[in-house]
Amino acid sequence: MPKKRPLNVFISYASQDRANVRQLYNALKKESWIKPWFDQEELLPGMDWDLEIYKALRAADVILPCFSAESVAKEGYVQKEFKRALDYAEEKPDGTIYVIPLRLDNCTPPRRFNQWQWLDYFNAGAHEKLLKSLKIRATRLETKETSGINAETNLTSSSTSARTGSSAPVPTGKTPAGHKIYTFGEMEFVKVPAGEFWMGSNDGDDDEKPEHLLYLGYDFYMARFPVTNRQYARMVGSLVVSRQKVNHPVVDVSWYDAQKYIQWLNERYSKSLPQGYIFRLPSEVEWEKAARGMDGYIYPWGDQFDPKKCNSKESGIRTTTPVGKYSPQGDSPYGCADMAGNIWEWTRSLWGKDWEKPDFGYPYKFTDGREDEKAGDSVARVLRGGAFADTSYFVRCAARVRYLPFNWNLDLGFRVVV
Repeated sequence: MPKKRPLNVFISYASQDRANVRQLYNALKKESWIKPWFDQEELLPGMDWDLEIYKALRAADVILPCFSAESVAKEGYVQKEFKRALDYAEEKPDGTIYVIPLRLDNCTPPRRFNQWQWLDYFNAGAHEKLLKSLKIRATRLETKETSGINAETNLTSSSTSARTGSSAPVPTGKTPAGHKIYTFGEMEFVKVPAGEFWMGSNDGDDDEKPEHLLYLGYDFYMARFPVTNRQYARMVGSLVVSRQKVNHPVVDVSWYDAQKYIQWLNERYSKSLPQGYIFRLPSEVEWEKAARGMDGYIYPWGDQFDPKKCNSKESGIRTTTPVGKYSPQGDSPYGCADMAGNIWEWTRSLWGKDWEKPDFGYPYKFTDGREDEKAGDSVARVLRGGAFADTSYFVRCAARVRYLPFNWNLDLGFRVVV
C-alpha cells in the first residue's frame, strides 16, 4: 500500500494581508497531515518565483484564496493567482472540495468565486470548520490513492438511482436563492450532486454517533418541499382539509401510505421521466446530504439555531405551516425547504427491531441491508427533520426517530426523491 502523503494546501493572498495569512499558515503547519505552501517560507533567494508559484499551485490539493477589502480591490499578481485557481478548478469533478475562499474581514469576495461556500475566517470556530473541509478532501484523496478502490463506482453500483443510458433532466426555473429547479410529476425538485459530506453527530444521541465522512457517488433530485395535501389528494381523489391547509404538508400518513403515493407517481408519470429515473422515498444518506450539504451544518442554514427559519416548538405555532413559508432563509445549501421542523419525514431506511438501540447504526454502511423496503411490519423505519412540536434539538439535520411502517400521526409526512 502506498505511503500516505500530506495534503498540499496553497495559500493565495495579497501582501497587505501577510500578517493574518502567516497566522493561518502557522495554524495549518501544526497539523501533521497538512503541508501548507506560503511564499514567505517556501521561496528562497535565487529561485524563479513565478515558476515556483506555478508549480506549487499545480501540485495543490486545495487552494485557499484569502480575501480582504484591500486584496479584492488590488491590481497585480494576486489577481493572476486567483485566476489560475479558477482555471485549475475547472479540471476537477463536480463536488470536489478544491477552492475554499476565506474572508479575512467583512469584504465582498469577487463574483467569480460565488459558486463556492466561503468561510469567514475572522469568526470564532472558523479554523475548526476549515480543518473539517480539508479533512474531507484528504480522506477522499486517501481513498483514491491507498485503497485501489474507486469509491464512486462502488457506491453508485449499490444505488438504484444511478442508471446508464439516461438523458439529463433540463431545469425549468430557479429558486429565490438561485438554485436550478427541475420539474417531475408536477412537483419541484433540486439537484444534489455526488460528493463527500459529513453524516451523524458526536454531540447528539448515541444513535447519531459517530460523525463520519461518506462519499455518495451519484447525483439525485430531492423534492423542494414535502408532499402537500393538494398533491396527495390527486391520488386519493379527495382529502378533508380546510382551504387554508391545501398547501400544508400532508400528515397522518404511514410509511405504507407514502409508498402507495410513490407507486401512483411512477405509474402516472413514468413516461414523462428521463429514461431510467424513478420516484421513491429518500434514504437517510440522501436526506441528510440534501439537508446539510458538504459543510456538515447542524441546521440546513448553518450551525446556529434561528426560530425565524423553521417551524419548531420555539416558533409557538403548534401546527403545520404552508410548505416554503421559511424559504429561502431556512433552505438547505442545495435549495430544499422545510428540512428542519414542520413535519417528520419518512425515509426508506431501516432502524431495526430494537426500539432503543438501532440495529442499523453508524457508521453508515451501504450494503448491510438497511435499505430493504420489504423488511416487514416489525422493523421500524427512520424519520428525519423534526416537527412543529419539537424543540431545536430535534430539528437538527442529524436527528433521527423511528416508527413502525403502519404507524401514522399528525406530524408524520414525507417528501420524494428522483
